[in-house]
Amino acid sequence: MRARAVHAVAIWLALFAGVCLGQAGAAERLSQTSSPAVSDLQAQVKATAAKIIPAVVNIATTMLVRDQAFSDEGLPFGLFPESAPRRQVGQGSGVVVSADGYIITNNHVIADAVAVEVLLADRRQFKGRVVATDPKTDVAVVKIQATGLPTVPWGDSTELTVGDFVLAIGNPMGLNQTVTFGIVSAVGRADVGVADYEDFIQVDAPINPGNSGGALVNVKGELVGINTAIASTTGGSEGVGFAIPINMARAAMQSLLKTGRVVRGFLGASTQDVTPLLGKLFKLPDVKGAIITDLMAKGSAEKAGLKRGDVVVRFDGKDVLDAGRLRNWIAGAPIGSRHRLDVIRDGKPAQVELAVQEAPRERARRAAAPKAATPGHPLGGLMVDEITPAVAGQLGLTSTGGVVVAGVEEGSLAEVAGLMTGDVILEINRHPVTSLPLFQRLVEPIKNKELTLLLVNRQGTFMYVPIEGE
Repeated sequence: MRARAVHAVAIWLALFAGVCLGQAGAAERLSQTSSPAVSDLQAQVKATAAKIIPAVVNIATTMLVRDQAFSDEGLPFGLFPESAPRRQVGQGSGVVVSADGYIITNNHVIADAVAVEVLLADRRQFKGRVVATDPKTDVAVVKIQATGLPTVPWGDSTELTVGDFVLAIGNPMGLNQTVTFGIVSAVGRADVGVADYEDFIQVDAPINPGNSGGALVNVKGELVGINTAIASTTGGSEGVGFAIPINMARAAMQSLLKTGRVVRGFLGASTQDVTPLLGKLFKLPDVKGAIITDLMAKGSAEKAGLKRGDVVVRFDGKDVLDAGRLRNWIAGAPIGSRHRLDVIRDGKPAQVELAVQEAPRERARRAAAPKAATPGHPLGGLMVDEITPAVAGQLGLTSTGGVVVAGVEEGSLAEVAGLMTGDVILEINRHPVTSLPLFQRLVEPIKNKELTLLLVNRQGTFMYVPIEGE
């Protein structure tokens, strides 16, 4: 029995090498030496590719961008005079999910596009119309005026497990219809820095530039993910690719088309992951869970009786591995649904029942410091913004901690102290600033005439900036 198992493993590895690495003659050698099961799988892969390729499209976008004209006038970050806009083109992929022309893709493929062109596998070309976007999950929907289109059937991404074979089909580097083959390396990946809500499928099937928005399918030809990103130090594929689970993408698409926005559940609390040291301090049996760090007044968590310092370890009997997993489960739960949360409170187990509320409508992220209208307030006239992964990349930051200065009113005390647009505020009076709401809470008690100390990161240089109110 053991010899038979070893022989089977050798066959699977040989098939994987032949399909993924493209070694010359590998398929022919396999056909001569492999078992019927291997031949059946190879036939299935070929049939799946042939079935899915017609429903994967190329999306070409045109954007208008402005280059900043740098000068010697010493203007601060973000205030350089802009040049005339120029046209810039982009490439991506999409998946036809309805015969009447609805296509699902990534938001980042069509973001800021002023024109969208869709090229079908049969070389027909259509003008595309962006009908809905959800940057928080990096999902977008494009519509073309066509009927009778080939489609990809929906799959169930919750059934994916590590080791499952998958095909990634898209349009990398302008090459029409490219197929790569591999396995699922992990599920539930978060903290990738692509979107606000991340529950990625990690695959080793190469996802090359231009493959974003393409189809990730299982060997049965069912759509299980939307290819999104690669982790790479060179810009090319290095065997670590990510796809949005199709259950998340489909739910976002359906909500967008029905209501024009994505309706999500909301915990009403801030959370953080458990580290080994925190696990020891909170007397946890395992290094997993989501620690409640703050509660929103009248939010789901507060109404359920959760408290700051509680560690949520199970959600409806499922282990909560980290804060991102809990957030995703609640975001996908129906509004009003009730769920059992197992928590560790002061080292002892407890249970609460949580009724899911709808997440607040999207609001502008930029905010003025409290009391900004008061001339004598140390931070009066200061505008700050939260640091998203995109902003962090633009500023060359390694984390999204702190808040970025989005504007400084001329003549304000903040300007006199030397604060500039683009500065990142990391501390207020020696208290760390980790988010925009925390910044506002730390500023609120500061009074006029009070001396305030900021820790600022200015293009990689850290400095303390004292500001004295009047």
